[in-house]
Amino acid sequence: MHSIKVNHKNIAQKGNKMKPPSTSQLSPVKLNLDSTFTFECRKDLECFTSCCRDINIILTPYDIIRMKNRLNLSSDEFLAIYTSPQLLEKTDLPVITLKMLEDDDNKCPFVRDDGCLIYSDRPVTCRYYPLGSGTLAHKDDADDQQGFYFFINEPHCKGFEENCSWSVREWRKDQDAAAFDEINSGWYDLMVMKRSFPPNIHLTEKAKHLFFIASYNIDKFKRFVFESDFIKLHNIDEQTAEDMHGDEVKLLQFGQEWLKWALFKKGEFSVNEEMAASRKH
Repeated sequence: MHSIKVNHKNIAQKGNKMKPPSTSQLSPVKLNLDSTFTFECRKDLECFTSCCRDINIILTPYDIIRMKNRLNLSSDEFLAIYTSPQLLEKTDLPVITLKMLEDDDNKCPFVRDDGCLIYSDRPVTCRYYPLGSGTLAHKDDADDQQGFYFFINEPHCKGFEENCSWSVREWRKDQDAAAFDEINSGWYDLMVMKRSFPPNIHLTEKAKHLFFIASYNIDKFKRFVFESDFIKLHNIDEQTAEDMHGDEVKLLQFGQEWLKWALFKKGEFSVNEEMAASRKH
């Protein structure tokens, strides 16, 4: 199992490449789902919302859907206003980071003194905090070879001094992180697949564009699928097409599986050979 740290709060930025944070920010202790810790975040703690400042957060595909719908924005509008595109180191795949405010604190645009304006639709990275996830396999039956977690140690955080006890499994469920991970699982798989490539093997710009659209711009991907001959070309059955048309999550998960086939020849998609041949002429 290959792993890649994309699901933690502090991501170091260098140019337009994203890479994992320095080890000084992370606890050296590897945690599993049954590891326990004490933590509680409350408004009366002096550090409340300090973790929402001077940070870089990679947004997952499902994060973007939840946030743009909460704000009643199109994918294009949300991406333009609130995000910046980057390339993830060792994969050369595009990722989306949340754009911080250009103020003295470099804080999240959604944080206020009394908390988060979009708390119920916050990104999965925020849900995990104070934990980080060091793998792309997020299954409740994962063993040590499939998934591990770690603490994000920040001097200002007083939450570790509280007496509320959790297992990693309990924390993921309580914060709804497990549900987000399940929806994003195909995207995590794609990152792992690309990372396993030799470093001299690169995707074409067209392939990167398809990855970007299917992963981060669900509105544009919907048009790509339904306002072209995509459905007929790929022999998509009527029920599947109907389900995807009315459900962004199903469309997202379909896109993740299609990308595995289109980019890495993984999966069971097929092509209407007659249509494909006619398009070549």
